Amino acid sequence: MKKILVTGALGQIGSELIMKLRDIYGADQVIATDIRKNEEDPVVQSGPFEVLDVTDGNRMFELAKKHGVDTIMHLAALLSATAEAKPLLAWNLNMGGLVNALEAARELNCQFFTPSSIGAFGPTTPKDNTPQDTIQRPTTMYGVNKVSGELLCDYYHQKFGVDTRGVRFPGLISYVAPPGGGTTDYAVDIYYKAIQHGAYTSYIGKGTYMDMMYMPDALNAIVSLMEADASKLIHRNAFNVTAMSIEPEDVAAAIRKHIPEFTLSYEVDPVRQAIADSWPNSIDATAAMQEWGFKAEYDLDKMTEDMLAKLRGKLLQQVG
Repeated sequence: MKKILVTGALGQIGSELIMKLRDIYGADQVIATDIRKNEEDPVVQSGPFEVLDVTDGNRMFELAKKHGVDTIMHLAALLSATAEAKPLLAWNLNMGGLVNALEAARELNCQFFTPSSIGAFGPTTPKDNTPQDTIQRPTTMYGVNKVSGELLCDYYHQKFGVDTRGVRFPGLISYVAPPGGGTTDYAVDIYYKAIQHGAYTSYIGKGTYMDMMYMPDALNAIVSLMEADASKLIHRNAFNVTAMSIEPEDVAAAIRKHIPEFTLSYEVDPVRQAIADSWPNSIDATAAMQEWGFKAEYDLDKMTEDMLAKLRGKLLQQVG
């Protein structure tokens, strides 16, 4: 990677990935794009930024060509809960945007990355230690989009030789971007509420295990995969990655080590609970470890300590 175009740059992953990429490759080498522009956002202030609606394929191609990029990282998408509320919009945005990004990569001979998700699995997928290659029959529009995207990326690699790469992210936990409509976002919001109110009401039920990952590990995974030797990549797209399999009570227990008075209650959201119930309890990341050396650094306790410290600083800054 030498010059990189990133779509969805102001979203949960993009807002942090842009800053990491600019630290590694140089600010001018990373072109951030999003459908909106916030002049006060560090992503906008720290380097090149272009307004882009990813459903406009011509605009995407022209921007990639104008900036002479050799890598496209396509992050723009509607997340799981939002996609379920607006399925047609999700299909048009998630799939239309992906096709446009892949076409730009094909025409300009760019390396390509897009994330898949544990949402690509479904209720008939093995729930525990879910294999890399397994049954994928999701029951949500978001999941259908992700499976379709995995296959489409494979197709563009096999048919056109596009250097496509991707991972299946679990729930991502971050102190930078606020929750954005994902089923696993409770694991972000719980930390905010712990500091602000000492209590949290979870929309995901007790005992609901889902795989999670702290954002620094997710960003390292993207960079590591994109820098990996192509000849060693058997799967290329949709590598399982994970750091921890947790349920709400586990997060609460980790928080109580720092905020002993913290309380957790439940008011389950049937829509997001149904989505969570269709996903695995834990997944097997052996292929990613073997093919490109994936390794997560943060477990639940290490992540919780860092999340609480960083969030306290962030919230104090906002008050100030």
